[in-house]
Amino acid sequence: MKRIHYFSFSALLLLSLNPVFAQPRAYATNEGAGTISVIDIATDTVASTIDTGGKPRGMAVCKGSKKLYVTEQTKAQLLVIDSLKGMIEQRISLGESPEAVYCSPNGEWLGVANEGSNSISFIHTQRLKVEFDIPVPGKNPEHGVFSPDGKLMLVSAEEADLVDVLDIEKRKHVASIKVGERPRGIAFSPDGKKAYVAVESASFLVAIDMTELKVVGKMSVGKRTAGVAVSPDGAYVFATNGGDANVSMVDTATFKVVENIAIGQRPWNMGFSPDGQKLYIASGRSGSVSVVDVASRKMVKEIPTGKLPWGVVIK
Repeated sequence: MKRIHYFSFSALLLLSLNPVFAQPRAYATNEGAGTISVIDIATDTVASTIDTGGKPRGMAVCKGSKKLYVTEQTKAQLLVIDSLKGMIEQRISLGESPEAVYCSPNGEWLGVANEGSNSISFIHTQRLKVEFDIPVPGKNPEHGVFSPDGKLMLVSAEEADLVDVLDIEKRKHVASIKVGERPRGIAFSPDGKKAYVAVESASFLVAIDMTELKVVGKMSVGKRTAGVAVSPDGAYVFATNGGDANVSMVDTATFKVVENIAIGQRPWNMGFSPDGQKLYIASGRSGSVSVVDVASRKMVKEIPTGKLPWGVVIK
């Protein structure tokens, strides 16, 4: 019995020391390097690298799944990756030039924005095939984000001045909301009552009332605002400003900037640690992921990843 117990303990110890199995992890797509950096967020160091052989961009992890879903632009594919083994298991054909991918709240669906095809492809996470597509009026869609209840999706169109609203059950476009030139990142408040949109050309952060589907707030937070993330508790919305190399921390109750935090060059998309204490931001021109401590409102580390990191997700 002692021998078996000793072997089991040793095996568990080896697994715990292996970076591949370390928890928790952040994943950053490096579209210029064709790789995905796996970051151990306990130490904020790169644990391993996954080679995609292409141009990885959007990335998602779904509720209850060990898979990592990554869009690959050059071959117009969705890569299904075993997050523990770091291996590509499957490639799913998509529309032209896929960019961001998001999971539905229940983990059943993936929505992929196809820039060249002006559509959103919907993939069931169990069947792993495109079940249907919804065309969008806005040209060059980049992000298609599910509302917290999974009933709607907001889609940003880079070559437009609006975000499109999709009804998931009806599988069709139902409205458009004018926000300003070149909308990009989108994030919802945890209760789904508001959505926040980065408007790059106009350098705005926009707040949308999701009940009335209209803009209820608009302000300049910095130059070329591109990415948006809402803290898990809903208290703050963060917006990256590519022209200022910073991220704006905005109080959601007052819709006012409380801090502009200096980070890496051309910050883009980002993700929170599970406890909401740290924010991981892809800083494209720095070739790194900037780590912001939310409590101190400072960048506490810059993690070298690869050329042109596009975004970060946490699992």
